[in-house]
Amino acid sequence: MSIDWTAINAKLPTERTPEAKKKRIELFRAMDMGNGILSLAEVDKGIRDVLKIDEIFDAKPAIMRAFQIAKNRGASKRGDLGDDYIEILEFRFFLLSLRQYFEYWEAFSRTDADNDKRIDLDEFKAAKAKMEVWVGEIGDIEGEFAKIDKNGGGKILFDEFCTWAIAKNLDLEDDDDNIVLE
Repeated sequence: MSIDWTAINAKLPTERTPEAKKKRIELFRAMDMGNGILSLAEVDKGIRDVLKIDEIFDAKPAIMRAFQIAKNRGASKRGDLGDDYIEILEFRFFLLSLRQYFEYWEAFSRTDADNDKRIDLDEFKAAKAKMEVWVGEIGDIEGEFAKIDKNGGGKILFDEFCTWAIAKNLDLEDDDDNIVLE
């Protein structure tokens, strides 16, 4: 599947401009069920029905990671109730995280040849050349696999892959990096 990164970026208003802020508020309100906070279910439904980004909607692990990191970004202004939800002040960070974790999900999926949502050593070895385009040279492929496989299960899980991707500054060669991160 070919990802239209430019279209995805256009639907994620992450810039620090009055126009983008207004659009974020509109998106937040369209996803919110009326209580001023977003649950994971509201975010999931909003990606499908409000943002209309099917590629991301189908990438549940990326949504989950972005949601978790955004809701934990700071102490809630709503007390304990808000700690399990995304508040409006966390929403821009959520959109940035969603875009980034979707890129990691796409890289993970391109490496996971049998689509079992885990990467084994053979898949990792087979993907070495393309991964080196994304992260730079990987010397000892088996040693690198072992470093990523933190739980020693013989498979790289998405969370483990993300930790590695962040450390390596993974960047897909075909994505549109034209998204404002400041």
